[in-house]
Order: sequence, then structure tokens, then C-alpha cells
Amino acid sequence: MGTRWGVQRSMAEVHALLFIAGEPLAAEDIMERLAISRGNVSMTLKQLVEWGLVQRVKPRAKAGEKSERREYHQAEQDVWKLFYTILRARKRREFDPLIEELGTCRVADRNARRSDRAKQHDQRIDELLELCVMFDGLANAISKSGKGIERATKVLSKVLGGLR
Repeated sequence: MGTRWGVQRSMAEVHALLFIAGEPLAAEDIMERLAISRGNVSMTLKQLVEWGLVQRVKPRAKAGEKSERREYHQAEQDVWKLFYTILRARKRREFDPLIEELGTCRVADRNARRSDRAKQHDQRIDELLELCVMFDGLANAISKSGKGIERATKVLSKVLGGLR
């Protein structure tokens, strides 16, 4: 699923393993289970932590034992939190720069004399920018709301004849 969304294969695989495992795993465990290099695991875990999809965790030492030095990682288990985290990260990395760049694509100043072709160009850019800004506002509202969007999604799914 992740690779279909443009996520690197190893990042998707490591995240899937940590999510499905449901418990913290050390880099060595991930390397062994996925048959990938230590460097690949290290870079991938760093990216997953940056995205907020995985957290570093320290195992608790049992009574009388020294704490383990190995670092463990665990994926967020709440699918809605995952959804919000991915939405915010993708918005920040992909959508925000798009909106900023669209603003610079106008041919001329609004008050300057322009040809019909330039006006049509700017009109298309303005319409696209308006659509993007609307979706940006929607993404902001969704990513900030708590359980409300989860309930709304389930109700909408029922109304539209969806899954449940």
C-alpha cells in the first residue's frame, strides 16, 4: 500500500512490520525478518521517526537486571492517529509547497494590462489555487479534529452505502 502512495518500499515494509508486530523491535530483529541491511534499517527508522509514525522506546529492565542498551522502535497502533499523522506529514511535504509554488505561477500583476491569453492562464492558476486552498483547509480541519472525523467518516460511509 505504501509503495502505491509513493513511499519507498523499505520504509513501507519496516512500518508494516512494526505495525503488525504490535510490539517494539530492535534493528537486528527488523534486519533479520525483512532481510535488509543495517544501514537501510537505520535510515528507514530515522525517516519513520521523523514522520511521527514510529517511536523510539527503551525496554524496561526487569528487577535486578541491567537495562538493555539496544534501541527499540514501535509503530503507532491506533489507525486513526496513523491517518492523521500521515495526512499532516504529506500535507507539509507535498501540498504546502504546491500552494506556495502556484502563487508564483501567475503571468502578470492583477492590475497590469494583459492579453486574453495571459488572463486565461492566470484564471486557470487562480481556480487551481482556490481548489488547493479549499483542500488545504479541509486537511487542516481533519488533521486537528479528534474522534469527530472518525465518527463523521463512519456515518458518511453508511449514508453512501459504504463498508459498514
